[in-house]
Amino acid sequence: MSDWNAEIIDEFRANEGRVGGMFEGAPLLLLHHVGARTGTDRVSPLMYQEVGGGFAVLASKAGADTNPDWFHNLMANPQTKVEVGVDTTTVRARLVEGEEHDRIWEQQKQAWPQFAEYERTTSRNVIPVVVLERA
Repeated sequence: MSDWNAEIIDEFRANEGRVGGMFEGAPLLLLHHVGARTGTDRVSPLMYQEVGGGFAVLASKAGADTNPDWFHNLMANPQTKVEVGVDTTTVRARLVEGEEHDRIWEQQKQAWPQFAEYERTTSRNVIPVVVLERA
């Protein structure tokens, strides 16, 4: 997975935030996060949804039964940064719940139907949604 991510990150940075393949045309950002246990700096390419001047990211992990590592890292270290296009922005992660979660999740499923499939295949009751608010 890290080689696959590295290729996407390189393509993103070489093309002002645009990539091809399965992410072609998708809103994509690079999330910087610090390992909760290791303290290691990491970068993950993620689809996002613009939300009130910030960015919602969805911890779908393609329908896996566990949350992605970046989710655990953000919950432990919520102050971070994202690359969107050619801009790097400092953000603070906030877990959303209730109506706000449901609204963002439903919009994501409508815009990108694979997220509905992720919801069907996971054993998790709720796929977390995190809003990255500009700091």
